[in-house]
Parts: sequence; structure tokens; C-alpha cells
Amino acid sequence: MQLREVSARWKRQSKSLKAALEPGKRGLFGRKRKAGKAGKGDDLPEKRVFVLDFKGDVLASEVDSLREEVTVVLGISRDGDEVVVRLESSGGAVHGYGLAASQLARVRAQGVPLTICVDKVAASGGYMMACVADRIVAAPFAVVGSIGVVAPVPNLHRLLERHGVDYENVTAGRFKRTVSLLGKVTEEGRAKLQEQIDETHELFKRFVGEMRPALEIESVATGEHWYGTRACELGLVDALSTSDDLLLQKAKEARIFEVLCERPRPLRERAVSIARALLSAPLTP
Repeated sequence: MQLREVSARWKRQSKSLKAALEPGKRGLFGRKRKAGKAGKGDDLPEKRVFVLDFKGDVLASEVDSLREEVTVVLGISRDGDEVVVRLESSGGAVHGYGLAASQLARVRAQGVPLTICVDKVAASGGYMMACVADRIVAAPFAVVGSIGVVAPVPNLHRLLERHGVDYENVTAGRFKRTVSLLGKVTEEGRAKLQEQIDETHELFKRFVGEMRPALEIESVATGEHWYGTRACELGLVDALSTSDDLLLQKAKEARIFEVLCERPRPLRERAVSIARALLSAPLTP
């Protein structure tokens, strides 16, 4: 776990460049600033902003790091602190993104102001996470929304049948396996899968509606996505800005800390996990 203050570096860089551009300087970094008595402007601000990054894959694999980062931040936060999450995800497995959203809900429940920044995409499971925030800020062309559910299941039954290959799917429980990769798809199984997908969608809509009660949920929960500008008009986001501009503004009155927790996973493990998720879990992309 790393806690790295970036606002101090930004201020040093800014002061260095400003000093270098003053008349009489030989080059950008050719002359050191004279040491002097620290003024009021050099005092460290009391407010702190903790910045977390979440770049989601189909399994929301970074949720393990996220839960540790949230735990650390909640353990050291004090009145006046704030959390900013730079989020990038087009969605994935429901259970993974549901847990990721629950981790962010811990910040909100603790009373720490939470802002989500979307520079590129927060769709489906990504938006499930974003809607937890007190404030969502998106870049004008960021992709936002896609409040829907899909479960893509390729079926090879007829191909196997054509080659004389039998497949037996032995289950206990009427709906233990509704639609599978190799078994024959029945009307009953297809109908049950659709029922499960509809139920998941209703849960998704209810969750977004609870997090953002002013949102006209039925008009936006169609599975569609929008660019940031239109998403702001629809109420899916609160303001248009990049994470860079937002943090630079906050750095004027707060110390900015990046919180980093790296949990490397072997390539083979990641590949197997993603394959399993694609074949078995409902998705929200």
C-alpha cells in the first residue's frame, strides 16, 4: 500500500516553471529559486483529498485492491477530507461490480464526500459504481450509462449433433442449468434465463434510483449509453470536467494524495477467471 502526495509535486513544478519564465532567466531550469522565509502561501492546507483509481475488466478484478484502499482511507480520514475515484469501466460480471459499488458505498456511509471522475467510460457495471458517489464528473465525450443486463451464451449443440457427439447435462434441481454452452436450449430454459435477466435489471434500476433519486430511471435504464454532455443533461452526471482539471482546482485548497494498492495476479489466473465469467455469469456491459 502506498500513499503518495501529488499536490506538492504539482506546486513545485508550477513554481519552478513560473520562476524560470521570469525576465532575465537563461533557461527553464537554469537558476534556482532563492531561499527565503516561508510565507503564508507555503503553509500546508488542512484539507486532504485521497485519490483512488479503478480500471475495471469484465470481472472487476481490481475490487480486491479497492476494498483495501477504501479501508485504509476510512481508517485515516478526518472531518473535511474527501475521496475522488478516477473510474474507467465498461462493465462486466454483476457480482464483481456489485461488490465494487458496495465498497464505494462504505465511503458514502462514513460521511466522507465522494466524487467519481469519468474521463473515458463508466457504463453498465461502471455506472453501477459511479452512481454511488455524491457527485459524478465526466469528460464531455466520456461514455456513460448502459443501465442494462446481457448474458451472451454461445451454443454448440447442433454442431456436436452434426458430428455425432452426444452431450449429457446431469443436474439436480429444475433450473440448475437453464442455458448451457453444449446442451440443447429448451423453451423453458430460455424463458427462465430471461426471467433471471429481467430480475437483475430491476435490481440494477432500483439501486441506481436509490443512489440518484432525482434521476428519471425508466427513461435512462434502457441499456443505452450517452456521451458526457448528453449524460449531464439527462442527470446521469452532475458536471463536465476532466479529472485533471478537477484535481488541479482542489489542489489550490487541499493536499492531494494518491492511494495505491497493487495486487498482481498471474496471467494464467486472469485468463481462466475471465473465461469462466464469460461462460457463466450474467454481465452488465
